[in-house]
Amino acid sequence: MRTERLIGLVLAALAFTAISGLALITAFIFKEGFPLMMKVGLTDFITSSDWYPREGHFGIFPMILGSLAVTAGAMAIGVSFGVGVAILLTQFCPPRLVGVLKPAIELLAGIPSVVYGFMGVVILVPLIRENLGGSGLSVLAASIVLGIMVLPTVISISVDALQAVPRPYYEGSIALGATEWQTAHMVMLRAARSGIMAAVILGMGRAIGETMAVIMVAGNTIALPRSLLSPVRTLTSNIALEMGYAAGDHRQALFATGVVLFVVIMILNTVALTLSRRRARGASR
Repeated sequence: MRTERLIGLVLAALAFTAISGLALITAFIFKEGFPLMMKVGLTDFITSSDWYPREGHFGIFPMILGSLAVTAGAMAIGVSFGVGVAILLTQFCPPRLVGVLKPAIELLAGIPSVVYGFMGVVILVPLIRENLGGSGLSVLAASIVLGIMVLPTVISISVDALQAVPRPYYEGSIALGATEWQTAHMVMLRAARSGIMAAVILGMGRAIGETMAVIMVAGNTIALPRSLLSPVRTLTSNIALEMGYAAGDHRQALFATGVVLFVVIMILNTVALTLSRRRARGASR
C-alpha cells in the first residue's frame, strides 16, 4: 500500500509540474503581450495593416490574413488527400497492409519541419517560379508544404475514427446492396464525421503553429496576399524573424502576437477535444 501511495504521489507531482509549467508559460505570454494590446487598442492591433515598429505602429492584419491563407490552402490539400488515404486504408486495404502503412505514415510526423522547408525551397519553389511566374516564394508554396506536413495527423486520426465505427454499420450497408464505395462514402464517413473533424482541426492547429518551413517558402513580405503567388508573412514567422532584435514596445508587440496565436490554437484544441469526446461517447453506445 505504501508503495502504491508513493507512486501515486510521484505521478501527482509530475502532473502538477506539467500543468504548472503550462500555466506559467501562459501567464508570462499574457503578462508581456497584454499591456501592448491595451496601449495600441485590441481592435487596431488586429485590424490595422501598418506594421512599422520604429514608428510605433503595430498592426498584425496582414500576418493574420497570411496565416489564414496558408492554413486554408494547406487544409484543402491535407484534408482531401488525408481523408482519401484514410478511406483507402480502412475500407479497401488488407489489415496486414494497414498495420504496416499506418505506422509508416505516422513516422512522417517526426521528420523535422526544416527538412520539409528545404525540400520546398529546392524543388517546389523553382517549379512554381518556372511554370507560374513570380519568385516562387508564395502562399501556394507554403500551402503545399504545410499540406504535406499535416497529412500524418489527418490520416492517423481519420483512420482511428473510421476503425471505431461499429462493424454492423458496414455489414448492414453491404447486406442492403450498397457497393464498397457507397458504404464508405454514405455510411462510414458519416458515422465517423466527428472524429474526422477532430483530425481536421488538429491538423489546422499544426498548420497555424508551424514556423520554420513557412519561413523558408512563404516569402515573408508584410503585405496583404493578392493571389496564391503572393509572398506572405504569417504570425509565427513574424515572431521568429523579429524577436532576435526587438526591444521595448516592439518586443511586447511580438508577445501580443503570441497571445493571439495562443488563443486561436487553444480554441482549435478545445473544439477538437470536444469532438473526440463526442466520438468516444458515440462509440460506447
